[in-house]
Amino acid sequence: MKIVFMGTADFAVPCLKKLAAETEVAAVFTQPDKPNGRKMKLQFSPVKKTALEHGISVFQPTSLRKGEEAETALEVLKRIQPDCIVVAAYGQILPKEILTLPKYGCINIHASLLPKYRGAAPIQHCILNGEAETGITVMQMAEGLDTGDMLMKQSIPIHENEIADELHDRLAELGAQMILPVLEALEKGTIVPEKQNDADSCYACMIRKEMSALDFTKPALELHRTVCALTGFTKLGGKRLKVIRSLISGQKSDAPCGTVIDTKKFIVQCGEQTAIQFTEVQLEGSRRMPVKEFLKGKKLEPGQLLGE
Repeated sequence: MKIVFMGTADFAVPCLKKLAAETEVAAVFTQPDKPNGRKMKLQFSPVKKTALEHGISVFQPTSLRKGEEAETALEVLKRIQPDCIVVAAYGQILPKEILTLPKYGCINIHASLLPKYRGAAPIQHCILNGEAETGITVMQMAEGLDTGDMLMKQSIPIHENEIADELHDRLAELGAQMILPVLEALEKGTIVPEKQNDADSCYACMIRKEMSALDFTKPALELHRTVCALTGFTKLGGKRLKVIRSLISGQKSDAPCGTVIDTKKFIVQCGEQTAIQFTEVQLEGSRRMPVKEFLKGKKLEPGQLLGE
């Protein structure tokens, strides 16, 4: 089966590697190079790096929907005549002309159990909402946002205290494991598409920076989920403090919310008489480190308030 792969982010890399090893990947479409760092040097996407390592032709149109680049992209695809277009974390919307071009259509690897968590940030929203499980849905792409028929689903548990980066990597590998069986079933005609029930759907909107702010008047569980999903932030001694990992603490205190109630374990008072323990942090101007190491160089004062 001749494949065109469309992807950009790290999530798509395991799938591309699997396809490159087992099928004919005729071309890769990815987002244009973006300036990065202080010198604003153009940086390849993770998918472009992988494609070039495998000797696969790369195309980087700024849009597939309008303009000369979109017209050129459509002509390239017509010339290739792929049997299927596989999409994972691409970041562009495909027009109808492309969706209907391949023999087996366009299929997308989505990091949730559809119809729940359609949209841009399903991994983070699953953690924020305290879901016990998530998974991968391989779906036939349609013109709506993640609304196409489901071809295969597989679930995995969300581990206790698991952060989004860890769950992301597990889901990326799961998607890579699922793609070949789906393509084989499509080719054999044995797959039975399942329509999504729109009534069960919910939308996972893009993450905004302010969503990471830690409001200590909220209960510890809500803050812990924010840390796991997004990496939380507050202020310590006037400097920005990123909180990368945390635990729910059983300590009790009547101290005001945001007060450090245990300076040896970095436990902070939260709302509803709950407390959160920071276990990995990064202070502005420093590197990320386990709290045990952090506290060797940064003394916390009893009763110290965060957020100031």
